[in-house]
Amino acid sequence: MPGDILIIDCAATNRIILKVKLLTAQYRVRPCSNVAEAKVEIAASLPDLILMDIGTDTEAIMAFCQSLKAQEDTSLIPIIATGGFSTPQERVTALEAGADDVLTKPFDDHILQARIRSMLRARDARQELRMREGTRTALGFAEACSDFTAPSTVVIATMDGKATGDGLDLENCQVSSVAIERLTSGTERNTAADLFVVDFRLGLPDDTILFRLLSELRSRSKTRHSSILALLSSNTRQAAAMALDLGANDIVTSPVADDEIRHRCRVLLQAKHEAAALRRTVETGLEAAITDPLTGLFNRRYALPHLARLSEQSRKTGRQFAIMALDLDHFKGINDTYGHKAGDEVLRQVALRLQGNLRAVDLLARIGGEEFLVAIPNSDVVHARTAAERLCKLIGDTPFFVGEDGTELSITMSVGVSLNSGPQTDDEEADLEELVNAADLALYAAKSGGRNMVSLSAA
Repeated sequence: MPGDILIIDCAATNRIILKVKLLTAQYRVRPCSNVAEAKVEIAASLPDLILMDIGTDTEAIMAFCQSLKAQEDTSLIPIIATGGFSTPQERVTALEAGADDVLTKPFDDHILQARIRSMLRARDARQELRMREGTRTALGFAEACSDFTAPSTVVIATMDGKATGDGLDLENCQVSSVAIERLTSGTERNTAADLFVVDFRLGLPDDTILFRLLSELRSRSKTRHSSILALLSSNTRQAAAMALDLGANDIVTSPVADDEIRHRCRVLLQAKHEAAALRRTVETGLEAAITDPLTGLFNRRYALPHLARLSEQSRKTGRQFAIMALDLDHFKGINDTYGHKAGDEVLRQVALRLQGNLRAVDLLARIGGEEFLVAIPNSDVVHARTAAERLCKLIGDTPFFVGEDGTELSITMSVGVSLNSGPQTDDEEADLEELVNAADLALYAAKSGGRNMVSLSAA
């Protein structure tokens, strides 16, 4: 689904130009001339990203930015602050007020688009991790988190490897330096770090050096979750945009103050440790209580609280979400003809196919023998139908092979879809139950209509 971007700029010309550029990139755009208009828009529906100019009425904009980051509902919304920024300290002030990034006018369109894509990806990841953690809390599995005390590891990568890291002065951090060549192909290839600062402020001889480094770091198991900050010279605009798409978490072009670099490093380290802490909860023994041992998918015990959180989020944002009830057709015949071992293998293969064709933020659970449930946030009728038909074809168009002799089986699947499109009541639990029942009724209609098809709830 395209992102919803809120623009706050007192200059009508700026709003129009930005709106045209973002609409061309398939974003939904809501322009506002001041903070008061922005508050009304946010109350109506939460945006995916906010692009705000702080050149006029700076104090009010900064206070608004701080208030957004202080509220749970809006804290994860990425904010890009734009302005003249006549001094380096003005950029730092905007970042400390809560802006996730700052762009000095005039800014390059490619860099703006790349930053938006990067921030939306990061927002989706943090949102998905937070929702998973919230669901575990609802299940009663949450444990108190101990404060992080071990030093963070920061590696500064330069062409010659001579950076000292004295300018970073980061609390509770071990800072070291390494040459780019050693990091990509030499003895330091397996170096791990919480944060890599890739420093090319003195110049980038060849853009491919940066691209290769980012690709290498993101492809290795030891560094794929590390944060990456790229420091670039002012004449590397195209390389900067590509760096964000290749996996850099943040970029900044010189000239840049040490205070700004330190702030960006602290933010990236905090985000990295938060994500690591949430990932660890998935790897604990609690996983057994909320996953299906046969397929490795979430089970009903996990799915129902997760749906409740999804419903709560939908009420706050005003965005629809879709629920799909999926059921393999004539599955009993497979067990009767080929045995339960073959049936189990089919279920595992179905789970793998479905997993490979859904996003991380989507919920996939096995809730019965051959029954699966999918929940897709921020969806609409067109998107939900397209996704359901894709999953239906994914199962029915390609045969399954089971057993030592590779017996070929043709399996089909029926799908019922419902969306929370109707008026909601004060009873959130009843509304959710009705939505799930609507998906079940739609599934029954798909079965009655001939199977191997998708049916949408009439509600």
